[in-house]
Amino acid sequence: MFILLSTFLSAQKLQVVDSESGKPVANARIVLSEQLVYTNEDGFAPVSDNSRDFEISAAGFKKEKFKNFSSVIKLQPAFKDIEEVKIVSVDIKKLFEDIFKNYQKKYYDEPSVYDVIMKNKSFDNDKLYFMAISEARLWSKTNWYNYKDGYNKRYDDIIQLQLNNVKYLKINSSNSVFSAKTNEVNHDYIGSFFFNHEVNRVLDCIKYKNSKYSGTLVSEDGDEELINFKVRTSYNVTLEGSLRFNKTDKVITFCQVTYNQEELPAEKKTAVDGREYTIKGGIATYTYEFYKKDGVYVPAVSRVESDGLTYFYKDETHVKKSVREIIYNTFAKSDKKGLDPKVDFNKNIWENIAVKDDKESTVLLSKEEQEFINEK
Repeated sequence: MFILLSTFLSAQKLQVVDSESGKPVANARIVLSEQLVYTNEDGFAPVSDNSRDFEISAAGFKKEKFKNFSSVIKLQPAFKDIEEVKIVSVDIKKLFEDIFKNYQKKYYDEPSVYDVIMKNKSFDNDKLYFMAISEARLWSKTNWYNYKDGYNKRYDDIIQLQLNNVKYLKINSSNSVFSAKTNEVNHDYIGSFFFNHEVNRVLDCIKYKNSKYSGTLVSEDGDEELINFKVRTSYNVTLEGSLRFNKTDKVITFCQVTYNQEELPAEKKTAVDGREYTIKGGIATYTYEFYKKDGVYVPAVSRVESDGLTYFYKDETHVKKSVREIIYNTFAKSDKKGLDPKVDFNKNIWENIAVKDDKESTVLLSKEEQEFINEK
């Protein structure tokens, strides 16, 4: 199921690069007057050449505003020399506790609806074998994860999805691809859409018996602080993270947490079809970003990436990598009714029928993604 980008759209794009190295900046956020977009892995984003007065930000770079369109945008690194950075200790436990306790006051917590881009990619031994990219609508009742509804699998009371245009959907499966997953959508999967779920998980790691943690303020830009943190648990899982904290509004506007599970012992498992295999932990990274729209903080992106998860089956070794990304292009207040039709979470998302909505696409493929689509 393929819909190719129009020549018109492909001509209207800009590239964000590092002003010092000239290298593309992936996942740079571009806030336009009516929508929000992100750059792809090659630094490109679909932006009309008549766009004016927009803001671009990216992790590790200074946030900048631009009055006019340019085909190449150069971002300045947040700081050049480590000697220029003054290291200040931060009580990361207190910071996350405050965010979790006052979450509904800090982020928009009423029913809302978004136009989103959903992207899923899976790799086996560094080879891309599955990709799904869809334009969709996402409805949320409160914009935070309700644990009671989640544990009772009342997912529709928390979040609803409506597939509009499945722009790309391709599976290149073969005997070399090993999978032990089921199609069931579970509690943790739904929870990973919401930042409060991640805040709670970080706090659980910090509070776990004999865990050690630290936080450091590494730079400031106006009201925004850049804070790095580390957590070492007693069960051999380590966390390393980075966040941006707005001092005035006392809200986390960006947070990225990497969980390293490589020191955990391998586990023997049985797949749903009876195959026995062994699994070894890898690395998982969770990213959440917010922006201020009409005076309230609303989601900009949620991204879950995993790498190094290793399956041993017979004499085969399969190293897995995956990405699930949600980009929230638009925000609007909604009612409590949700979406109709909506995705059935009792089956694989991509088995749901898309609702056709032919509008201008905000999808730009990276070089790797385009090569995968072009494969026979």
